Amino acid sequence: MSHDPQSETKQNLIALRDRIDTIDEQIGELISERARCAQEVAEVKKAAGEPQVTFYRPEREAQVLRRAMERNKGPLNDEEMARLFREIMSACLALEEPIKVAFLGPEGTFTQQAAIKHFGHSAVTRPMSAIDEVFREVEAGAVNYGVVPVENSSEGVVTHTLDNFIGSNLKICGEVELRIHHHLMISDVTHKDAITRIYSHSQSLAQCRKWLDAHYPKAERVAVNSNAEAAKRIKGEWNAAAIAGRMAAELYGLNMLHEKIEDEPDNSTRFLIIGTERVPASGTDKTSIVVSVKNSPGALHDLLAPFQKHKVDLTRVETRPSRTGAWNYVFFIDFKGHTDDVPVQTALAEVAERVADLKVLGSYPKGVL
Repeated sequence: MSHDPQSETKQNLIALRDRIDTIDEQIGELISERARCAQEVAEVKKAAGEPQVTFYRPEREAQVLRRAMERNKGPLNDEEMARLFREIMSACLALEEPIKVAFLGPEGTFTQQAAIKHFGHSAVTRPMSAIDEVFREVEAGAVNYGVVPVENSSEGVVTHTLDNFIGSNLKICGEVELRIHHHLMISDVTHKDAITRIYSHSQSLAQCRKWLDAHYPKAERVAVNSNAEAAKRIKGEWNAAAIAGRMAAELYGLNMLHEKIEDEPDNSTRFLIIGTERVPASGTDKTSIVVSVKNSPGALHDLLAPFQKHKVDLTRVETRPSRTGAWNYVFFIDFKGHTDDVPVQTALAEVAERVADLKVLGSYPKGVL
């Protein structure tokens, strides 16, 4: 009997595809079962007569994602596994009521990308034209949460976001770190050999300066309000290109001429999730505070000493001039831990005695993905 390698290969493929079909069926049944459990959780909460039923729990979601990554044995990497779980949770949550999220728009920006990364594609995202509008939408209850940029690894802090926290009662409920990749894109009408103008946000132009100097030294660089606006602008200009993210290219039907043109390969931006409720401890948390101090010798040392004394690990200290006095300063401080932790409570009590004012902006799960 002759051996037929082609026939054997075909039989092996059929067997593997049958296995995949069986697994797909099991996955579908388990996702449906999980969705039914999520519905039962909602019913239990409603039956308990909670005055304002909260379906989304940031600390719970962070714990689920961390466990998914800890259990993962490959071949998918941890981040990909967590991303799949995020989408399952997003879809299950939307059965009750989709989460409404305001973000710094327009559509196609990195902030929208951060919102989807954190809340999943089943969330309803709403673009706002300014950071203070995002704060207002959340304060008014028009949306459940807001997403605002706070810090870029190469360009530094987003001061407008910090300034909004000073006058707001909103709390930080979470954080998202997004690896930022910039792409040079063109429209169908662009003559790619005749590009004389490049649109983008001023920060993006700065983050791609060396690449632009090397490849398009004579092209005019035009700063606009957002990368998404840059992507929209080039639709009718035959001699223009835009620098933006992949999401903008997909949204506005553009072709990516050059990918990943950022000067720093590890360029990333940190975004904050803002909401109205206090978030319980998740096990791996961060806290953000803002303190006002008088400009006196040793003021910064006095402010930071209690954190060192009680072994609270600071991750960021940012200074802003205070609006209330010419020689007073406001410090934004991030550190590891939750306000429920005793060392954090002790350190904050000592800090409060040394400063003019202390405000806890929120304790929240450390970014998972």
